[in-house]
Amino acid sequence: MEPKEMVAQFIADIRAQRLDEAKDWLAAEGFEYVGPNMRFLSRDDMLTYQFGMFAIQKDLVLRHLSADGEHVFAILDYRTHFEPIGDVRLAVWFRVRDGKIRSVETFYNAAVVENMLGGTLPSAG
Repeated sequence: MEPKEMVAQFIADIRAQRLDEAKDWLAAEGFEYVGPNMRFLSRDDMLTYQFGMFAIQKDLVLRHLSADGEHVFAILDYRTHFEPIGDVRLAVWFRVRDGKIRSVETFYNAAVVENMLGGTLPSAG
């Protein structure tokens, strides 16, 4: 499967809140997630955080997906039930190698999410 197709399926699994299926797309070893003010070095830690966000997730809309070799770029709207933050626009850079997503780097206005979480965001220890 091509990297772009893998990432599309990963996003579809997150949208449908199918964490076990989403986990299968991520590398078990050597995985890294980097956000504006958080970092996870394991797929389990990232997905645990994502599970916590499902309570406010109304929808995840894929606006654009493009690829350049192993680099896949997505533009998403993270729609929430949480009125104070509303929708969050995301730009996400995935790096795929050997049939697995090895890294995910997400760009968004972190201040909005940080305020929602009371000023505390998780990070890798």
